[in-house]
Amino acid sequence: MKVVTMGVHVLDVLVRPVEEIPEGQGATLVEDIRMTAAGTAAGTALTLAKLGAEVRTAGAIGTDPTGDLLLRLLETAGIDTGLVVRRIDTSTSATVLPIRPNGDRPSLHLLGANITYGLDDVPWDALAEATHLHLGGPELIGAEVAARILAHAKEHDVVTSVDLLAPGELGTFDQIEPLLPYVDFLLPNDDQVLGFSEETDLVTGAKKFLAAGAGLVAVTRGGEGALLVTAEGTETVPAFEVDVVDTTGCGDAFSAGFLRGMSLGRTPREAAVLGSAAAALVAQGLGSDHGDFDLPEADEFAMTHKARS
Repeated sequence: MKVVTMGVHVLDVLVRPVEEIPEGQGATLVEDIRMTAAGTAAGTALTLAKLGAEVRTAGAIGTDPTGDLLLRLLETAGIDTGLVVRRIDTSTSATVLPIRPNGDRPSLHLLGANITYGLDDVPWDALAEATHLHLGGPELIGAEVAARILAHAKEHDVVTSVDLLAPGELGTFDQIEPLLPYVDFLLPNDDQVLGFSEETDLVTGAKKFLAAGAGLVAVTRGGEGALLVTAEGTETVPAFEVDVVDTTGCGDAFSAGFLRGMSLGRTPREAAVLGSAAAALVAQGLGSDHGDFDLPEADEFAMTHKARS
């Protein structure tokens, strides 16, 4: 699997545990502060690399120290960052995440250079040489730009997948409709399905994406697992029972596991089980890069751990 992950690159600063922000100039002690690569492109790249894929990542970051650190974290994880462009006049995207004791993660986010990525930045030849393109956060670069990129990939027989970034309440169908005919696997969460489809029922919303051209919709539902929707029907895949420390990056980990499974010729259900296992492994620690696991270890986890009932 030779994959290009394109789109959102973020440096996460995670603080745990945070029950409340001190008033005024007050202070409180915490157990851990970490900085990790994250985002619907960079975060997915991290887990894909762990699962044995050959990963190149593409997007826009700044020339600031934040960008330097983000690249170093990705390169240390075995990811080729040569396709990342750097802006001299825009900051690298970053998020501060005060993680609550139960794993919830409110965020303070800087959009940064992600929204500046455009057609002039796209490594067209590298896309044509890949076996897979994963486009994360197409709504940030616009539906027409995203459709052009995905269409180019399909013209060269590249398997395509898309994950969304915006919360469902900010989504509309016209933000993604033009790119759906070029998407083999759409990987939203349940909130995004309802928001971007502008429907009130999850399956109805997913089928609206299929009718517009998407090949398969794999919906993540947090602790309730995943829902697979195809033209043939629907299927649920439960999440695994684990002690959750932090849910940051779990959606990206699911995407990576699902795509890796499909690249190995597994059924959609088997691929979703691998995705759920990867998400569960990431959820047990702080940040998108948590967990020192590979494909055999993720498969063993899936075989030996209990799924939620």
